[in-house]
Amino acid sequence: MIASLTLLVFGLSQVPVIQLLPWYVVAYLLIGACIFVPTRRPPSLRQATAFLLPGALLVVLALLNFGLWAGGWLLGLPAWGLLLSRWTPANPLPVLQVLKFLGLLVLGLLIFTFNVIFVVFSPGLFVLPIVPLVRLAYPEYRARPFQAGVEVLLGLAVVVLAFPIPTPEGSWSSSWIEAGGAATAGLMIEFWACGLPRRSKRLQLNNGAIV
Repeated sequence: MIASLTLLVFGLSQVPVIQLLPWYVVAYLLIGACIFVPTRRPPSLRQATAFLLPGALLVVLALLNFGLWAGGWLLGLPAWGLLLSRWTPANPLPVLQVLKFLGLLVLGLLIFTFNVIFVVFSPGLFVLPIVPLVRLAYPEYRARPFQAGVEVLLGLAVVVLAFPIPTPEGSWSSSWIEAGGAATAGLMIEFWACGLPRRSKRLQLNNGAIV
């Protein structure tokens, strides 16, 4: 949801990129907190570097007027964070999973880019507030009602904000179409990440956390 809203700002705002930088940094750090804080242990140096370095490099591209790539990286950032959270000395980062992630990220960027022409993915915007409601079918999710409520409200906020923002002059698509393509691509990548194999319980206990 955060990634979709940030991409919406990147794609439709007519202000200089430097003014969008705070949005990018806040979204990046918030996604990182949502990934690593629940593990109850700080990320290792290599985990933190692998998570933050791509974002820092993309800030340079944004300052060179390629801000779309920085926003596009946010589409896959939650999945990238989940992949890194399972990376330990005893559990190497699988090369095949990294390649799958990169392939899905490219596909997600294509969906977002061409959604302005083929708007079939735009209804993905309305899925954002529905996903938390569907997840209530799982007992472990129902045990966190505050999280579920916040996720529903954030999803509704993206939908509501996408419609009143006017379409910039000369743009081919409206704000909700841009946000819908971003939502579809982001949900696709994150759905794959949720199916990644988790670390064994013994390994989790040895690291002092249950992931």
